[in-house]
Amino acid sequence: MAVSIKEISGKKALKEYIKFSIRLYKDSPYFVPPLIGEEVCTLSPKVNPAFDFCEAVYYMAYRDGKPVGRIAGIINRKANEKNGEKYARFGFVDFIDDEEVCRELFNAVENWARSKGMTAIQGPLGFTDMDPEGMLIEGFDQVGTMATIYNYPYYPEYITKLGYEKEIDWVEFKIYIPDAIPEKHQRISDIVRKKYNLKILKFSKTKDLIQGYGKKIFNLINEAYADLYGYSALSQKQIDYYIKMYISVLRLDNVTLITDQDDELVGVGVAVPSMAKALQKSKGKMFPTGFYHLLRALKGQNDVVDLLLVAVRPDYQNKGVNALLFSDLIPVFVKNKYKYAESNPELEINGKVQSQWQYFNYEQHKRRRAFIKQL
Repeated sequence: MAVSIKEISGKKALKEYIKFSIRLYKDSPYFVPPLIGEEVCTLSPKVNPAFDFCEAVYYMAYRDGKPVGRIAGIINRKANEKNGEKYARFGFVDFIDDEEVCRELFNAVENWARSKGMTAIQGPLGFTDMDPEGMLIEGFDQVGTMATIYNYPYYPEYITKLGYEKEIDWVEFKIYIPDAIPEKHQRISDIVRKKYNLKILKFSKTKDLIQGYGKKIFNLINEAYADLYGYSALSQKQIDYYIKMYISVLRLDNVTLITDQDDELVGVGVAVPSMAKALQKSKGKMFPTGFYHLLRALKGQNDVVDLLLVAVRPDYQNKGVNALLFSDLIPVFVKNKYKYAESNPELEINGKVQSQWQYFNYEQHKRRRAFIKQL
């Protein structure tokens, strides 16, 4: 049967769009499903503030009346203006092991991009850097994280045949938690703290963190990530959205802030106990049991921790502030009995970030790629 492509919209259709990937990977021990409710919010123009400067289209592929694939086309006008480009993005893409399905999905999103005057398409990317990005090309036998994409090995093979080429790669590391802070790491941390008169801030109440530093954390992210691939500065509306979505559920002992002598924020480290197994058990649903699994992973014993966010103000980068962040977090990790940390994606060209792992036992276990095609 021929493949048919349909544009979809509306909450009910978006739920089916999201559930397609969960069904596709139902037998995979490595895929980590998103929460359906959160994903609907991300894809909804009425909820996600990124739609103030983004537009999107969603397609599903069908064969014999059954869904066999999905893809999103996105245009981030803010990123295009910043980079002087006319690029569309593809993302939220999944398809069965069938070249025709892949080809028809990408034909649809490429035609849409051309109709909008775009000259190239890149991805997989989301609306902003806060969405999962990068197609897995190494590490297919590794469990994903809640912040990353998992895909089958045939994905990059098929889209390469369609003319997509490498634009940039991210690498991911598994960092084994030492029994104590490495001596050299501690020495650098002590020197940096005294030299720049830096202070470590910890919080016991979420309300205090949000009211005192919630917006400052995301303003720092805008500064620290400004020159990273695909990044567009978060608006105040987006910052409020992410504060409500993320900060309110953090485990506070895994959050470390660094301030200077003027009490200005210069560094932030946020880690979360791995939600991977809990999300797999939930199958994308909060109820009836998903909430229990997620709460248990967050508050109970967990042997893996995700390094969700590390950001340092540009004028303090390459000065050892990262060492100070981890000199505070490592004892917390030891106390919580984490065996290793997932770095999550780091740009392969970002040597200054990767150099921070040199004092630890670590391994690179995943690689993911952003592809590009001229239209």
